Amino acid sequence: MEFGARGPRVDAATGEIRGLNGPTAMPEVVVVAWDPAWPARFEALRSRVCDAVRDVAVAIEHVGSTAVAGLASKPIIDMTVVVAARADVPAAIECLARVGYRHRGDLGIAGREAFHAPAGLPAHRLYVCAQDSIALANHLAVRDWLRSHPDDARAYGALKRRLAAQFRDDIDAYVDGKTEFLAAILANSGFAPDVLAEIAAANMKL
Repeated sequence: MEFGARGPRVDAATGEIRGLNGPTAMPEVVVVAWDPAWPARFEALRSRVCDAVRDVAVAIEHVGSTAVAGLASKPIIDMTVVVAARADVPAAIECLARVGYRHRGDLGIAGREAFHAPAGLPAHRLYVCAQDSIALANHLAVRDWLRSHPDDARAYGALKRRLAAQFRDDIDAYVDGKTEFLAAILANSGFAPDVLAEIAAANMKL
């Protein structure tokens, strides 16, 4: 749910999602009504990941639109393993590799390490962030704002549905169309202008 939410796109392939459970043909941007099953799906995934990273993680957060009750979303669970410091990230990567998560690097978002998920699990994106990273603050600020401001959540859901209808085959245009709305949330959440500029610059590189 950050500006650089193009996480699944690799090799400039906009007609295919990679990085969920292997390559998955998906020729359209699909936004669906919120599913009450999503929190339970996150908890099941969280339990599995927790067993792998319990010695290094300080939290595992449900982030993204599926974490906001009632919010329309792409039907993909976003979850972030939080570690205490950047120095703990390599250990988290190693722990996750043991249960089938393949490290993909930061995909242009500093402080946010992304992973290919093992086959056979519900569609999800997994990240690792240090506790003090801008990337994590971004994830949590937008999620928490939308959870506590239902009018904004409804407006954001309507925006995503409009963009999905307009840019069914263009994930970049879909993401760009959300940027102004998300920037306003981060500004209202207290993000400094220089941090907002850093987030926006990362988005432009993708």
